[in-house]
Amino acid sequence: MDGEAFKLAQFLVEKLAKTPRSSRLLVGISGIPASGKSTFAHLLTADTNELLASGAEPVGDTTSRALLIGLDGWHLSRAQLDQLPDPKLAHDRRGIHWTFDGPGYVDFVRSLREPLNPDTPIITAPSFDHAMKDPTYDDVTVHPYHRIVIIEGLYTFLSIAPWNEAGLLLDERWHIQIDIDTAQGRLIKRHVVTGVAKDMAEAVWRAEENDMPNGRFVIANTLEPTRIIHNIDDPSLTSRPVSG
Repeated sequence: MDGEAFKLAQFLVEKLAKTPRSSRLLVGISGIPASGKSTFAHLLTADTNELLASGAEPVGDTTSRALLIGLDGWHLSRAQLDQLPDPKLAHDRRGIHWTFDGPGYVDFVRSLREPLNPDTPIITAPSFDHAMKDPTYDDVTVHPYHRIVIIEGLYTFLSIAPWNEAGLLLDERWHIQIDIDTAQGRLIKRHVVTGVAKDMAEAVWRAEENDMPNGRFVIANTLEPTRIIHNIDDPSLTSRPVSG
């Protein structure tokens, strides 16, 4: 996985060199649950920053950097779920696209497309506190020197409104592809190990009734990716650009 991340980090650094200094390079990484997108996104960000630090020209008081943003920050809070028409359903299905703040995510991506100049304001983004099980607002800071912003999550470039507005603003849309049965097996084990589910039966229920339906929804309702990354197993990813 790290080797593939490094190759694509080189691709991003080369593409950034051809990008006007007044613009950011925006990358969305999507995939079904347990596809490996979070692991890959972290490796990609680290490798990109290593390359930028070793070769980039200074921008202001620092060099250009890459920043990773998790879409989980746009989860609706549990209090907001309580205000939906069917609170029990909302809590049971937490993680489906309508339990996220889609318009807020679109506004964030739109703000990243504003031209960079000496007066460009700092932008903030939410993160997700897994201990509190709720978003932490304004927790991530996007500075003007963050010229590569990588956004990782299930719905980074859905083809339905309002999500599609954000997806069309991305320079790169990368989808990590994996066999759905393989992903479900991984997910069930993960739910038990991490304590998301109290036992195997609950883990299977969560995977079959919520996670995998969400994954199938993503597959059926996504903008055309610019690159498909094939996840064969945890330590190895291969990719190919999408032609056309």
